[in-house]
Amino acid sequence: MGRPKRNMLVTAEETSTPPTLLDQGHAIARVTKAEGNNLYSVELPTAESLLVELPSRFRSTIWIKRGGYVVVNLDAFGDRENKLGGEIVNVVRDEKQWRKQSYWPSEFVKKSAYPVDSEEEESNVGKMPPSEDLDDSG
Repeated sequence: MGRPKRNMLVTAEETSTPPTLLDQGHAIARVTKAEGNNLYSVELPTAESLLVELPSRFRSTIWIKRGGYVVVNLDAFGDRENKLGGEIVNVVRDEKQWRKQSYWPSEFVKKSAYPVDSEEEESNVGKMPPSEDLDDSG
């Protein structure tokens, strides 16, 4: 039997608003790859790569896409000898609101979807293709 709807709504509400401060041992990381079995490879602002686990309260409730951001507890598995470097404690859903917070790392700058030099090139949208002047003198 599935989880009650109210539990899913509470979990979704928790991830929609950013906290005022990050707890000690927590860091924002970018998801680079889904490894399977609720494990994700993430990249910290220091360019260090970690393997983190998605806790059961987020499973089948919140979906994490590659390139998205999560808050990772780096102290979660510090006392155990394994490959896991931390646990996901929050998923960044409203990225625009999270970027306004003072703890957002400057290493994760917003990348434009368009190339930098795209403004210099003239757009061909809505224009007819160039016509070739053909001489019909034959």
